[in-house]
Amino acid sequence: MAHTWKHDRAKSSIDKRIEDVRTVSVVDWTRDKSLEDIPTNKAYRMDAVHLYVDIPNLRELLDSTAVEGPTCHKRTLRFLNLHYRAVERILSGAEARRVDFHNQRLHAVVSKPYGSDSEADRVRKAVAVAQLISDVLAETGDDDEQIPNADVRIGIDTGLALAVNNGRNGYREPLFLGSPANKAAKLASNGTTLGIFLSNSARRAIGLEELDEDDVPKTPLTEEEISACQEAADLDVDKDSIVDAWRKDNEKSPIGTFEFSRSTPPLRDLEITSLSPANSRRMDTVSVYADVDNFTAYVDAHIEDDEQAKDVVRCLHVIRAELDRVLTADFGGRRIRFIGDCIHGHILEGTAHQTYDEETVSTATLCAGALRSSFDLALERLQANGIDTDDLGLAIGFEFGPTAITRLGMRGDKVRCSVGRAVLGSEDEQRRCTGSQTAIGDAAYGVASDAVRELFGKAKIVPDLTYDTAVSALSEDGDKVAKAAVAEAYALSSPALARAAEEPFRPHCTKD
Repeated sequence: MAHTWKHDRAKSSIDKRIEDVRTVSVVDWTRDKSLEDIPTNKAYRMDAVHLYVDIPNLRELLDSTAVEGPTCHKRTLRFLNLHYRAVERILSGAEARRVDFHNQRLHAVVSKPYGSDSEADRVRKAVAVAQLISDVLAETGDDDEQIPNADVRIGIDTGLALAVNNGRNGYREPLFLGSPANKAAKLASNGTTLGIFLSNSARRAIGLEELDEDDVPKTPLTEEEISACQEAADLDVDKDSIVDAWRKDNEKSPIGTFEFSRSTPPLRDLEITSLSPANSRRMDTVSVYADVDNFTAYVDAHIEDDEQAKDVVRCLHVIRAELDRVLTADFGGRRIRFIGDCIHGHILEGTAHQTYDEETVSTATLCAGALRSSFDLALERLQANGIDTDDLGLAIGFEFGPTAITRLGMRGDKVRCSVGRAVLGSEDEQRRCTGSQTAIGDAAYGVASDAVRELFGKAKIVPDLTYDTAVSALSEDGDKVAKAAVAEAYALSSPALARAAEEPFRPHCTKD
């Protein structure tokens, strides 16, 4: 069957998710409360320091070969796995918590020492942890495998955030919403200079001079400032002990060789929990990033008041669940993970042996339109139920290319991972969008149908792209996937034609 989006189906799903969070509790976090398996309808208000680590030279590793082949992906995955293992040991030894490890980015939280009067101690500890990560990752490459050491840029902020459940269907971990996590992430990623960068809130907490906001991401801590933090924090671990333990870990539990096979469409059937280096997937896909715009400002405006904070939990749960449903149920895609208020996933049309490039991009275009239609409908239904949504938007970017999907880490503590130039490209496309825009990458544009290229234009970006807009524009210009979607919608509305709509959808074989 063709992939379609339907208003009534989306509305029914959204209304069910609203009922899931009709009753919500928001409480202050204390040291005796576990952050594991937070219920969907609960949130903790938590004062902590947030640390984001970015590894800029991951992009260089992916771009190191003219052709993005299996060797390039194997080196990139080994690069990430080696450094992930080292960082995980650092966080464990320093009593910091890993929140997320998404490709080249790590998010961690420092909540100890506890108490509102210990903020300065937490910031100094975060700086000491950040420097330890930088020092260790400078020694955890692999010359034999042509794996470089990691370049590191780290952002740190402090303050109140909401801790909620991140994930669905057995894959759960805490997610932190609000300025501290968002600002730390931006400090880590919005620049090319390496080093440790503190927000003005974090600088103020440890008595450093505040900077003009434009200078904050340009001004790393000095060696003297870092040394003062290291001395005050007095961590129980050091570089030599971490590197030594890391080497023993790798000898005892070698990473092994990355072996790739293809997934048979639909991608939604891919069991990510079964993946490992020896059982990884690699194929051409479209990578999609859909990010809720203005969400951090929305959280900041609601976090102090319990009743308003409950709306944040409701809004996040409903929107993300619906975006996930559209990607997977409506369009057969696979979510890789939620990254804060963003969803990342992949779409593929084809067979177990071949990706149909043009059809995959057409399906991704329809999916992007459906994501926006469901997002708009979710806001409408939330507001109809008295839930404040402020001025939220959705920025969507997608790109096409070779993709490797696997899980990294040690046995019993593995994280899902998807790498490829298309993954980085889809995030780049999403970042150039406002909350009403959808952007397509150069590679996807290059293999797209004439109808898709006409829709996006030379700027490769389009405002207010809903499902109805996308399917209408593409089908009128002869796009085969869109025409099949229109035909199925017509068939399902006509009992006499319904049986024909049950035939398998094979876009590559469809004739004009």
